[in-house]
Amino acid sequence: MKRLTCTLTLALVASAHAADFKLILKDEASSIQKGEVKTTAIVKSWAVPAEAVGATRKAGRLSTTLTPILDGMERTINARQAKPAVFRNVKGNWVATDQTGWTLDRSATKANLLKAILADKDTAQVEVKRTQPGRSVKVLAQRGVLWHVATGQSSYAGSPDFREKNVLVGASKLDNFFIAPGHEFNFNEEIGQIDASTGFVKGFVISGGTLTKEDGGGICQVSTTIFRALYQAGLPITERHEHSHRVTYYDPVGYEATVYAPGKNLRMKNDTGKHLFIQASWDTARQTLRFDVFGANTGRDVTISRPVVTDFKAPADPSYSPDDRVAPGGRRLLDQPMQGMTSVITRTIKAGGKTISTDTLKSVYKPWGAVYGVNPADPRLKQ
Repeated sequence: MKRLTCTLTLALVASAHAADFKLILKDEASSIQKGEVKTTAIVKSWAVPAEAVGATRKAGRLSTTLTPILDGMERTINARQAKPAVFRNVKGNWVATDQTGWTLDRSATKANLLKAILADKDTAQVEVKRTQPGRSVKVLAQRGVLWHVATGQSSYAGSPDFREKNVLVGASKLDNFFIAPGHEFNFNEEIGQIDASTGFVKGFVISGGTLTKEDGGGICQVSTTIFRALYQAGLPITERHEHSHRVTYYDPVGYEATVYAPGKNLRMKNDTGKHLFIQASWDTARQTLRFDVFGANTGRDVTISRPVVTDFKAPADPSYSPDDRVAPGGRRLLDQPMQGMTSVITRTIKAGGKTISTDTLKSVYKPWGAVYGVNPADPRLKQ
């Protein structure tokens, strides 16, 4: 009886030992938090049934019962794709993460598994081939992109569908790109060609004292928003223009930047000494657009005043634009009249508590009349 008890006990121990066998994958993940690169361990494990371990040990080669386990593990591992580094706001702190892609090295893993089982071990290492993303946390750190620097925001609430389409297409073209140290950001160059072939649709633009439809109407929402981000970051302006008249999409008055290639552009120079990294985001429910700037901690404290608005002038006479949705003799309001005015915004940049520069953003707006859409055959179009 005693011998039988001992035999059963040994069998249970052996079975429990075999059941505890695991295939283990180990890797590391890097992140940027509060200006520092941090590394955390990644550990994944897959249990190997005792029966498969026992059969392998008895035969001296891997049991075919392990094939489904290896197949499932391979699907899970190979599904992990490389993902480029991006910053996310986590409970008020900006954290950059990336993801390494994995591909199972099946032959090497099987060799490790057989060797471990025959050596009576309880774990075997999973071997994978790693694919690094082109823009990794390491690349961000090497380029000095460690901190959240500034944010620019705007609202396009009330925009018609075609305008929202152009805003989102334009913003997506400025998402996740670098501005090298000493490089001049050139909006028109970065956006590229604006037409149907690049995703834009026709929308209203200011032309000839009224509104006409052209590809990319609304793109100034994008230029204005990224201007605000770079201006808040303290970058010097090398070219910037206001609209010919006040447009409420871009309030506060004067805090804007219009573009119209090739004549009007937005250009600002990266004088921080390190790369800047730009991310775009939007909320289609609230109709808001945002750009965030990441880079080195320059120690700059940037303050931007509210606009001081003076020199008001009465709105101009109305103008008319062809609109095939309007019946002959009718009219449809496309844009509100606006007073002429002058806006001045002051930017103060400090470092170490001392003012290092002050500049002003002056915008002069002409009076603007209401714009009405009328039937294309309407005689008022010839006035």
